[in-house]
Amino acid sequence: MTVTAFLQAFVLISLALSAVMTLAWLIQQRTGNSGWVDTVWTFGLGMVGAAAALAPVAHMEHSWRQFVVAAFLATWALRLGLHIARRTAGITDDPRYAALIDGWGASARSEMFWLLQKQALISIPLATAAFIAAHNPDPQLRIGDAIAILVMITAIAGEAVADEQLRQFRAVSHGAHGICDVGLWRYSRHPNYFFEWLGWTALPLLAINLSGDYPWGWLALVAPACMYWILVHVSGIPPLEEHMLRTRGAAYKSYQQRTSPFFPLPPVKRGATT
Repeated sequence: MTVTAFLQAFVLISLALSAVMTLAWLIQQRTGNSGWVDTVWTFGLGMVGAAAALAPVAHMEHSWRQFVVAAFLATWALRLGLHIARRTAGITDDPRYAALIDGWGASARSEMFWLLQKQALISIPLATAAFIAAHNPDPQLRIGDAIAILVMITAIAGEAVADEQLRQFRAVSHGAHGICDVGLWRYSRHPNYFFEWLGWTALPLLAINLSGDYPWGWLALVAPACMYWILVHVSGIPPLEEHMLRTRGAAYKSYQQRTSPFFPLPPVKRGATT
């Protein structure tokens, strides 16, 4: 792959994601429900990533990796996007965004627009990594490729299980104010986020060629690094846990003390030293 091909893909990905988040802003402004932002982002990133994976590059024939990456992005986006859409249809607003909007006051309209453009910006490495992984020219099926496919399947299935466990917990017996600590949620406070991140680790496995014939592959490491940063330090865990502490109080504080925040680990027993 040439530098020109990479730069062309990078520019097109950037413009497409900016357009996606502009659409998300328009929908949020019209409906007043910021939950649709994440719905549009998921479907949009999946579409842009899949298109980038399938994009032709001069002097390269279509490879099986392109279809694997595109299938992963499409499946991920369809499952997660429908899940978020169903959740959003049942609420009036997303509490994470609602808190920001309240704080912005009269400038909320413009502040939300630029916030979503920032989300487009930090999504560029994800779709770009999909492009890089899909265009690894090695024709052979390697051990890393097989592991990557297994990781993709595990990640999508694991996130689906975690989301369903949370839905059943809230719907069946504990209501909107319970704290889900059953199933996967016993081992991680955010197992859905963990499996979300895990799926993106498959891209470097597909992209990196240890022979040195494809140096572009190393850039795919930005995907899991970026997703980890987003989920753990930016728009995932911090605002959600702030909301949970505000609405659940001491009960959620106790859950925090005994349960790993991200990576699934055995819960800390009562009385144990943390």
